[in-house]
Amino acid sequence: VQLQASGGGLVQPGGSLRLACAASGRAISGGTVAWFRQVPEKEREFVAAVRENGATYYRGSVKGRFTISRDRAKNTVYLQMNSLKPEDTAVYYCAARWPHTVRYQYADEYSTWGQGTQVTVSS
Repeated sequence: VQLQASGGGLVQPGGSLRLACAASGRAISGGTVAWFRQVPEKEREFVAAVRENGATYYRGSVKGRFTISRDRAKNTVYLQMNSLKPEDTAVYYCAARWPHTVRYQYADEYSTWGQGTQVTVSS
C-alpha cells in the first residue's frame, strides 16, 4: 500500500488549502485514514481522521475550520483547511491503518504513511 500526499503550499492567514491523500494497492474505504502534522523539534500531532463507517474526528484547534472527507471512487482522502492560521504551519502527513483503533490519534498506531506536504501560513 502506498499513500501520496499533495496540495500543500504557501497561503496567507485566513486562506484555504485542500490536501489530498491518494492511496494505491488497497481500498482506503475499509480502514481509517488520518492526517498528522509536524513542526521541527516537536512530535507529530493528530489533526483529523475518517474511519470506514464515515465517522470523523478532529483535534480541538481545527474543529470548524478543517474538514476531512473521502472519495471512494478515487481512493483518496481530502483535508479541506479553511481560515488558516500561522500556527497551522507544518508538514502534513497522511496515514492509514486497517482496522480502526480507538487509539486513532496516536501516530505509532499507523504503519502506512505518505511522504508529507508542507503547509505554510504567512503574510
